[in-house]
Amino acid sequence: MSHDPTAGGVAVAAPPNRRLFAVMTAAVVAMLLAALDSLILGTAMPTIVGELGGLEHLSWVASAYMLATAATTPIWGKLGDMYGRKGVFLASIALFLAGSMVSGLAQSMGQLIGFRVLQGLGSGGLMVGALSLIGELVTPRERGKFQAMSSAVMGVAMVGGPLVGGFLTDHLGWRYCFYLNVPLGLAAFLTIAVSLKLPKRRTQAPVDYLGAALVAAVITSLVLATTWGGTQYDWVSPVIIGLIVGAVAGAFALVAVERRAVAPVLPLTVFRSANFSWANVVSFLFGFVMVAAMTFLPIYQQTVQGASASSAGLLMLPLLLGMVGTNTFVGQLIAKQGNFKLYAVTGGALLLGGILLLSLMDTGTGRLETGVYMAVFGVGLGLLMQVTLSVAMESVEMKDLGVASSTVTLTRTIGGAFGVSLAGIVFNHQVLQGMGTRSGALGGDVNRLSAQSLMKLPEPVREAYEKAVADGTHWAFLAVSVVAAAALAASWFIKARPKPPVAAPVPAAPADQMGAAG
Repeated sequence: MSHDPTAGGVAVAAPPNRRLFAVMTAAVVAMLLAALDSLILGTAMPTIVGELGGLEHLSWVASAYMLATAATTPIWGKLGDMYGRKGVFLASIALFLAGSMVSGLAQSMGQLIGFRVLQGLGSGGLMVGALSLIGELVTPRERGKFQAMSSAVMGVAMVGGPLVGGFLTDHLGWRYCFYLNVPLGLAAFLTIAVSLKLPKRRTQAPVDYLGAALVAAVITSLVLATTWGGTQYDWVSPVIIGLIVGAVAGAFALVAVERRAVAPVLPLTVFRSANFSWANVVSFLFGFVMVAAMTFLPIYQQTVQGASASSAGLLMLPLLLGMVGTNTFVGQLIAKQGNFKLYAVTGGALLLGGILLLSLMDTGTGRLETGVYMAVFGVGLGLLMQVTLSVAMESVEMKDLGVASSTVTLTRTIGGAFGVSLAGIVFNHQVLQGMGTRSGALGGDVNRLSAQSLMKLPEPVREAYEKAVADGTHWAFLAVSVVAAAALAASWFIKARPKPPVAAPVPAAPADQMGAAG
């Protein structure tokens, strides 16, 4: 039986180990597909634009997917809490696969962007659905090793996404970046449909449509403001100011609506737990630092250290292995010992130390030294990722597991959007300032030079650009280190959970008595 001693919910009969492994594997495959599709198109985009045109709309191919995913994440989580996790998770997989299929059939850039929105609508339920299943089917003592799989998925996606995208584009065509999802997604769908049995659940409460609309509006406004601010529009432009004002007004309206809703899509009661609230604060802050670092590290490696686009992904392995390895090992320790605060503070300290080490990189820093810095940073990420998810899921009742997992995922996503924006502002300013009048020799675009095109520049200009990028990375990481320090400070407020009592083993229900599929 799976029962969270801190949740106070109804225990759920767990499947036999073999079936549980099959279900969890299928859930992880679904998570992997969602993560891959946010990265796999990077190397394919030149080919896509060459075939479909619409260069001016290029950024929306990624932005549309990201927006739809972020806006629907909390909604999928709440639907799973209300109507049963199995059916909702299967619905999200089906929607994602439909979006993938039609994206591969797109005949124009407008169609591709629209189909990517459909794909993103399904993607929003994949990560939160898998994490919610882990929370419901697995005891707190066993959750660590399964939750660690989510960080492993991110690592595989970050390294494998660009590589897989480039390989498929070169050998089969860019459309197979989407078609690849279909057989893998169908296998995950069928495995969960057949192997997963959960008690039926259906609430009589009305769906909180207004709350869902406000959640989507606030998230969309925030992501658009941080994506467009300082790039397509000035930060003081009417568009950005309007988005920020709309997000703030929407947030106040959301609080008012959710206080009165019978079944709120974002129950404010979960924030009564100080541990839950601080876990989300830390998740936002470390997401801010994580995405900023992972965005500008490859730029530094390609420009300053001369790595190719594909090898830059492989050079990220020290960071990713540190994150995944720590997450896997520490997840089990947290489940057994339950000392949230110890691991949160340690993770915050390593996060701060790692980003400060990365800020020391210059034109003379070697790849081995960079790898050591990234490993320290990755260990800090792994600790905080595991702690925030464990704290969030063990601070709520069983009926709110979907809300807990979706909220902590969402705060990390929004933090990442802010992090890329702030780091980008600092980086661009330093690069332009460092190049001075020489930026004209780069064609006016100092942020899009590949390692190959750099070699064609006159040596003095190339050296100046490399120095400017190194300085830009230095100051961007220093700026982000302030947020890492805030994450360390916030981690001190997370309370250590007492070691859970050892309960007498309860025999699992026979497979034919586990209830109808939910």
